[in-house]
Amino acid sequence: MKLSRKSEYACLALIDLARTYDDGLLTIGELAEQNNIPKKYLEQILLILKGAGYVRSVRGVGGGYKLAQVPGEISIAEVIRLIDGPLAPIGSVSEYFYEYTPTEQNDKLLALFKDIRDYTADLLEKTTFKDLI
Repeated sequence: MKLSRKSEYACLALIDLARTYDDGLLTIGELAEQNNIPKKYLEQILLILKGAGYVRSVRGVGGGYKLAQVPGEISIAEVIRLIDGPLAPIGSVSEYFYEYTPTEQNDKLLALFKDIRDYTADLLEKTTFKDLI
């Protein structure tokens, strides 16, 4: 699994929103500046996160973004899957995005990649944004 820049930026923005969960809204400008994210790119990411129900926005003066869920209820795995797709290192061991790969020809190699998938998925599934603040 290799994270895309978009996935990294999504996680950084969500960490900041988790930090301010009880304090109010953050603007795109604040999130972009705090995390060195290009503002236009962050707008696209926040639209994806909003569409998936992870953030909500308030328009107008004093508006901005806020988590739509409690930080402890959003796992890192959910966000990475939303942005990048499978957590598995190869398609033939993915639980949600299976596709045939040549690795299936060797049971031991396939088992190794399943173990990697299981370890990675388990760690990312049980880590929430509350854990990262």
